[in-house]
Amino acid sequence: MNLRVNGRETALDVDSTKTLLDVLRGDLFLTGTKRGCDSGECGACTVLLNGQAVHSCLVLAAELDGHDVVTIEGLSKDPKDLHPLQKAFIEKGAVQCGFCTPGVIMTAKALLDKNPDPTEEEVRYGISGNLCRCTGYSKIVDAILAAGEEIRMKKQ
Repeated sequence: MNLRVNGRETALDVDSTKTLLDVLRGDLFLTGTKRGCDSGECGACTVLLNGQAVHSCLVLAAELDGHDVVTIEGLSKDPKDLHPLQKAFIEKGAVQCGFCTPGVIMTAKALLDKNPDPTEEEVRYGISGNLCRCTGYSKIVDAILAAGEEIRMKKQ
């Protein structure tokens, strides 16, 4: 199968029973995408597939030929130039244990790509498929709103 992962064309020979999560972590060694519940309930494994947030534990790798995948590693090519979401999560203290963070950030990216000026309610609804056991979500929501503001300002 051929797919684009984080902007790089990738050719893989994978078992048809593998999930996208298995391929990312086991074959491509992109371990930023976390394995949580393995049933699509927690959102820890969220990545972008053709621009849409998906739970990678539910997507069969065999379905991916010709598709585009972006993981948390693909948001910023340079650690000195973080994506606005990554910067906002740091600045707003939205990261505690960090396990859910990659999935939440990828979900938030899909949300902000569609709506760069969401309300707090829209953000809360948008990340409702991502579980966090540490933060209580307030700082996460604040970070997403701040990132949206930065993204809007950069476009002006």
